Formats: sequence, C-alpha cells, structure tokens
Amino acid sequence: MVTDSDLTETELAELAELLNARRAADVAESEHVAESLGMVLSARSEGTADDEHDPEGPTMSYEWTRLQTVRSETADDIKAVDAALERVANGTYGVCMRCGRPIGTDRLRARPTAELCIACARTVDG
Repeated sequence: MVTDSDLTETELAELAELLNARRAADVAESEHVAESLGMVLSARSEGTADDEHDPEGPTMSYEWTRLQTVRSETADDIKAVDAALERVANGTYGVCMRCGRPIGTDRLRARPTAELCIACARTVDG
C-alpha cells in the first residue's frame, strides 16, 4: 500500500487554506441558520401567524424543516472539513483512505474533503 500524497508544500498550504476558508464559511452559515431558526420559532410561538393558510409564501413548518436540513448539512460539512484538517495535521491528507494511493491535487481542489482517490470513489459509488 502506497502512503504518499504527492502534494508539494505549496499545494498542501493552498488546500489547507481552502479548508480553513470553507470551515469559516460553514460556521458563518451555521450561525445565520441558527438565527433564522430562532426567528421562525419566535413567530410560531407568538401564535399570531396563520402560516398554513398564507398563499403568499412557504409555511413556517416548511421553513423550519428547510432550515433544519441546511443546519444538518452544514454540520456534516464542518465534520468533513475538520476530518480533512486532521489529516493535514497528521500528514495523511491527500492519501486515499481505501487504497493508500495519492488522491490527486485536481480532485482535492475540486473536493478538498475527499477521502478517496477517484478510482476508489467510483468503485464505492458505482
């Protein structure tokens, strides 16, 4: 099993910066969603909104579900980014977790949280 990522120090630094920027954006999105959930919860608890019969927009139940989905997806992405940053810290970033071969810089730029090389990803997904 091969265990080298083939990433240069410059590429590794670039990708780590990309991961950190993505994490910061995810945290900001998570905070925004939490505020929005608070507003929906407040509106629902006031009991004055008859959103189920409002033809002008989505219901509060729909909005609550949508925001919860976004919150879950954001939390999952933060976990994936944190796992990738952990791999950067321990020197295994850019190494396929299945076969041990390099993942490839282009794939990591497109999907910086990738844990599998393209061949293994195709096998797992296919």
